[in-house]
Amino acid sequence: MAGKECVAIASDLRFGVQLGTLATDRKKVYKIHDKLFLGLSGLATDTDTLSQRFKFKHNLYKLREERDIPPAAFAQLVSTTLYEKRFGSYLCQPVIAGLDPNNQPYLCGMDSIGAIETAKDFMVAGTGNDSLLGICESLWKPDMEADELFETVSSALLSGQDRDCLAGWGAAVFVITKDQIIAKTLKGRMD
Repeated sequence: MAGKECVAIASDLRFGVQLGTLATDRKKVYKIHDKLFLGLSGLATDTDTLSQRFKFKHNLYKLREERDIPPAAFAQLVSTTLYEKRFGSYLCQPVIAGLDPNNQPYLCGMDSIGAIETAKDFMVAGTGNDSLLGICESLWKPDMEADELFETVSSALLSGQDRDCLAGWGAAVFVITKDQIIAKTLKGRMD
């Protein structure tokens, strides 16, 4: 979700196979650098593989270019990586949230073969995306400061979890500003 010179990314913490919960502390949001985060929902082995691959590709970019990769360029890197496997695709839905070099929010999401969709307000993915779309649409407003953005994205995610039996067990929320990263873990429904 985008704010005024800040952006937030959040995920639930449930790790399960169909209706069975296996763990309640699954990491689904990965830090690429201080102004760029990647959220991956989907098959756990694919998300682990992709997160490691994207961290590796960012490190190569940083060595070659001597700077961190901008969010739009990272989105293209993710897209081409996913498209390489289009006939045996990774089972995941990436969401990219970051601040561009001018500290403006950048949000995009993709399907499993890398088709990019950008947004100026919010992006959702995962099992609860249908309910989250409506909730985010009603709660989001332009130019929110970091504190208000945290409250809004937290409320939206926790409300979305209440409407999705395949999500839950709290949430991890990250708010990225030009000066800092605010990371908090929220308690949520535990069933």
